[in-house]
Amino acid sequence: MRLVGIIGGLSWESTAEYYRLLNGEVALRLGGLSSARVVLSSVDFSWYAQRMKAGLWEEIGAALVEEGLRLARAGAEAIVIATNTMHLFAGEIEAAAGLPVLHIADAAGQAMVDAGLRRAGLLGTIFTMEKDFYRDRLRARFGIETIIPPPAERKAVDAIIFDELCRGIFRDESRLRLREIALGLAKEGAEGIILGCTELPLVMKDGDLPLAYLDTTRLHVKAAADFMVHTGPQKDA
Repeated sequence: MRLVGIIGGLSWESTAEYYRLLNGEVALRLGGLSSARVVLSSVDFSWYAQRMKAGLWEEIGAALVEEGLRLARAGAEAIVIATNTMHLFAGEIEAAAGLPVLHIADAAGQAMVDAGLRRAGLLGTIFTMEKDFYRDRLRARFGIETIIPPPAERKAVDAIIFDELCRGIFRDESRLRLREIALGLAKEGAEGIILGCTELPLVMKDGDLPLAYLDTTRLHVKAAADFMVHTGPQKDA
């Protein structure tokens, strides 16, 4: 089984879910007492959140490259960034570490294509929704068009993520607000809703809406499990 390195802690709420789901996926594939071989570098999210707010993206990128190098030194054969927003630096991390980064947008895009969907509503942090890196990758690699909520609703989604979900706070009124925003995207023509923040699946579940949610946490985990259990030569820990 291949060893996968995870950059986590962004936030730890979703990183814990990654670990739980990843072990479950490996057990499904291999059976018995099989579990995932991972090395986790869990960062202090407050440091990153402060710099995101201040627009200090170069500092964030440099720090994440160091995390990627740390995982490479630990023997990882691929890297999973357990958050959507920080895939802004996937290319830099991949180049510096010399390891493939299993990109979360690719997992979402492939799921859209497999389902025959071509227009997605995108929910996530304000950075994921407004910066081009995520939407451009979906368009270039998968032909997926994305639409995002209006500015006030983007701020509302971002606030729920940072002020509540990343802190382990789950409020019914916030879940309903997210559902309302997702419904607005459906009315604009979205065929599916990409939950482009790994905290959103903690409160938004299939069945809430008359269209599919694309749970990027679960899709990303499945891609990582597929990489882990390939049939090539194993690498010892």
